[in-house]
Amino acid sequence: MSKFFGNKEFYKKVMMLAIPIILQNIITNFVSLLDNIMVGAVGTEQMTGVSIVNQLLFVFYLALFGAVSGPGIFTAQYHGKKDVDGVRTTMRFKLVVCLLILAGGLAVFTLFGDSLIKTFITITEGEQVEKLDTDAIFLYAKEYLAVMLIGLIPFAFSNAYSGTLRETGQTTVPMIAGITATVINLGLNYVLIFGHFGAPKLGVTGAAIATVVSRYFEFFIVVIWTHMHAEKNGFVKQLYRSFKMPEDIVKKILIKGTPLFANEFLWSLGMTMLAQRYSTRGPDVVAAINISNTIFNLFNVMVISMGSVVAIIIGNMLGAGDLEGAVDTDRKLIMLSLLTCIFFGALEFVLAPVFPELYNTTPDIKKLAAVLLRINGCCLPVHSFLNTAYFTLRSGGKTIVTFIFDSVFIMVVSLPLAFVLTIATPMPIIPLYICVQAADLLKVVMGVYLLKKRIWLNNLVE
Repeated sequence: MSKFFGNKEFYKKVMMLAIPIILQNIITNFVSLLDNIMVGAVGTEQMTGVSIVNQLLFVFYLALFGAVSGPGIFTAQYHGKKDVDGVRTTMRFKLVVCLLILAGGLAVFTLFGDSLIKTFITITEGEQVEKLDTDAIFLYAKEYLAVMLIGLIPFAFSNAYSGTLRETGQTTVPMIAGITATVINLGLNYVLIFGHFGAPKLGVTGAAIATVVSRYFEFFIVVIWTHMHAEKNGFVKQLYRSFKMPEDIVKKILIKGTPLFANEFLWSLGMTMLAQRYSTRGPDVVAAINISNTIFNLFNVMVISMGSVVAIIIGNMLGAGDLEGAVDTDRKLIMLSLLTCIFFGALEFVLAPVFPELYNTTPDIKKLAAVLLRINGCCLPVHSFLNTAYFTLRSGGKTIVTFIFDSVFIMVVSLPLAFVLTIATPMPIIPLYICVQAADLLKVVMGVYLLKKRIWLNNLVE
């Protein structure tokens, strides 16, 4: 039992690190749920248009995540080694790469935004519960995207700062900034979507403005605090004096980080293409998946949070040279995440019919969303193991392996399966969704094998 369960001190240490991350994720996803409900109260077409844009922006968000995750591996290990100069170099690298991705993202969405939106509302063969106004969906999506692009600027650089703070053990400040931003977002949504307190009734545009404003608040809080506490955050001293970085460190980051960036980009692209395949079963399916995913994210908080905890703790231990301690700690973290997610998955299964009733949409869409939620609840423990396995492999710099484990799998297995089933068969959305989700069981077998081989036990900063 001691192999899989820690003592009181172990869980105290884990919770001190995890609680700020968990709280931030809970509040963020709960506010996202309320936002979704408020947009849905305006109309199902509006909600569907917003969900399409958010699915497209998801690729940009994950590309940024991948870009900062590569140098983030080194940040955690340099911090474990107490090498401030090394942390500063990784921070500079993050700022440069975030700027490049931001420029690319703005160019793509500006030039091809309309075409990308249309791929989600072009109906082919398949079931359709109720005909929605596809022209209205397109116009609402286009309107929402135009404003959201302004918020990509602070979002990009907030990722660089918040990621570095977490990797150096400062999880509270990003939590406070994130909570502040979500509260502002919620308040402005209430005012601008519905036109309260004398404000104009802006609908989806109001929702986008609220998100953009909240992101600027989050950016300023994180940046100002970091620079005002330079003694605690030594990496910001002379951060902008020069962007010249040691070639050997840049080379190592590129070697380890490029597959990680490619992985996050291709994985998010694969998930977006999967959503597009599901959308061929009708706009009602887009609406139902939007509802189920928004609610699922609330139950998925422990999965995401424990992944961050694994990355920080295991990365620090590997950087400090405690390899056997890292193996023991990682095993206990995986077990903690798995047991927690079994509980949350069961809770989601039981409460699945309740949450869709909060939405102002059709009974058929609510019923479909509830079934999808129950499927996701059953899959939550699987997601838990795969996420902790992924972050374990990543902490040790095995980015090529994570690339194969994550994005190659979705591109070679999950996506082709979805294409075959949507093109070659009239399979309804429920069995289609189950088949695609069940493919992840193959990844579980791969994950167990890779963890047992201990290929991730690497100190990258010796």
